[in-house]
Parts: sequence; C-alpha cells; structure tokens
Amino acid sequence: MKSILIRDTTKEEREEIIRSSLDCGGGCENCSSCWLGGGNPLEIYQDYIDGKREIREINMEYMEEHRQNRQIKG
Repeated sequence: MKSILIRDTTKEEREEIIRSSLDCGGGCENCSSCWLGGGNPLEIYQDYIDGKREIREINMEYMEEHRQNRQIKG
C-alpha cells in the first residue's frame, strides 16, 4: 500500500485519494447520510489536498468539533 502522507504524494494524488476514499457513488450535494453530514468532502479535506495538514489531523479536529459530548471513542 502506497503512503498517503503529504510528503509522499503530489497534490493531484491527494485529491484523488480523497475523491476515491469518500465516494459513495451518490454525490455529496444535499446529502446527510455519511459521517461528514453532507456538504463537500473536498472542502473538508482541502488542507490535505493543498499539503497543509495530514488527513489524521483533519479527522481528529472534525471529530472533536462534532462529537457534541457523545461517548465516541477517539
């Protein structure tokens, strides 16, 4: 398995990683059935695509913001 770390990928590869990883086949506009709560996953992961933050960092921040005191193990 190829590394998905920023240092090991190009911007184009990172965009494809996000597209292929989060594609359920239904499109994201006006959707609320995935854990992202709808919207555009490319916007959520834009910092990764641009080489600013790793996927792990974005996921951790997103879970902290949206956990809402639920007992979700991180």
